[in-house]
Amino acid sequence: CSAIDACETSNGGCSAKAECRRTTPGNRVCVCNAGYTGDGIVCIEINPCLENNGGCDGNAECTQTGPNQAVCNCLKGYSGDGKRCTYISLCSQNNGGCSEFATCNDTELTERTCTCKHNYIGDGFKCRGNIFQELLRDSNTSRFYFHLEALSIRDIAGPGPFTLFVPRTDVLNSDPRVKDWLAKGVMAQVLRYHMVGCASLLYNDLTRITNITSLHGDPIHISYSQNLLVLNNKAEIILSDAVGTNGVIHVINQILVP
Repeated sequence: CSAIDACETSNGGCSAKAECRRTTPGNRVCVCNAGYTGDGIVCIEINPCLENNGGCDGNAECTQTGPNQAVCNCLKGYSGDGKRCTYISLCSQNNGGCSEFATCNDTELTERTCTCKHNYIGDGFKCRGNIFQELLRDSNTSRFYFHLEALSIRDIAGPGPFTLFVPRTDVLNSDPRVKDWLAKGVMAQVLRYHMVGCASLLYNDLTRITNITSLHGDPIHISYSQNLLVLNNKAEIILSDAVGTNGVIHVINQILVP
């Protein structure tokens, strides 16, 4: 007589995911393979993510990759190896993409708000100060700013409102009359002729009026035709509506002369 091997046929009736082990002749036990749980007859794959998030951080996603195997990945807005995840502050890098003159505030995961600081206006991504400050920040108007500084003209640093017509930097640099005006001491009068007080006039506002009075005291004539705004029949407005906290800047292609 020979001993009956209970595991010889159909894995001894054990699960395909189990090992059949002979015990005594004609008997066996079924033991689930590693990564599986059950009585050996029925073996179920162990999902480690179902208990304690698979050992992953609370701000990570546990993904089963095999029997009792899983990987941990930090959720969006967090960084780390999955076992430990750290919140990423959007505001911690490059001010969250906000303007340098704005305050960045983290609100929720992957979200933040940008708010212009006191004495600045804008959407938070672009913030503007008063028009005196804004002159320096634009290469088209910076030369006008330097002339104002050199002559200690700070009228437009006040509360306003003001409307400013600024000859483009290359125009101020190339016009030979500028040196003469400086030598004769009349440059301040020329500069003030480009300023209008008590009003912040946008491009559309200017299309509806024909004359305004400058801070110098002389009037500026305005004409509008064929979608062009022209001052004193010579200077064309080429860039418009740069709005600051105390007024608006328009760039022109010629110098206005009182």
